Parts: sequence; structure tokens; C-alpha cells
Amino acid sequence: MDTMPTNDDTATLSYEEARDELIRVVSALEQGSSTLEQSLALWERGEQLARRCEEWLIGAKARLEAARAGASSSAAASAAPAASDAV
Repeated sequence: MDTMPTNDDTATLSYEEARDELIRVVSALEQGSSTLEQSLALWERGEQLARRCEEWLIGAKARLEAARAGASSSAAASAAPAASDAV
């Protein structure tokens, strides 16, 4: 079994890196061949990785919402009649 990092170095991981490592952690846990101590370390690492993935997803959602809000306000501004058009 590969040794997983034990410190929380997830801040530098991309979403894909964190997700892929999380998949490996889950797979190692599902095999059931780890000692109790190894299983606990894997579980803790999995929790760190899951939090990192969640941070990325929350950030992506916020960016999408901001882009939608920007597009909506641009569309509304271009659809509104100009003050000089109203008579």
C-alpha cells in the first residue's frame, strides 16, 4: 500500500488531484487490509481531501453565480429602453 501524506497539505491541490487521491484513499479503506492505525490515518486524510474538494466546488459555484448575475444584469441593461427613447 502506498503511504499517504499525514499532514494537511491539501491547500495546494487542484480539485482533480484531491479527487483522485480521495478515490485512492477510499479504495484502500474498502480493501480492509490496513491496520486500525493505518485505517484511521487514511480516514483522516480522506476527510481532508473531501474538505478540499468541497472548497473547490463551493468556489466554482460562486463563480458561476457571479457570471450568471453579470450576464443577467448586462442583458437587462441592454434590453431596457434608453432614457432618450422614452417620450
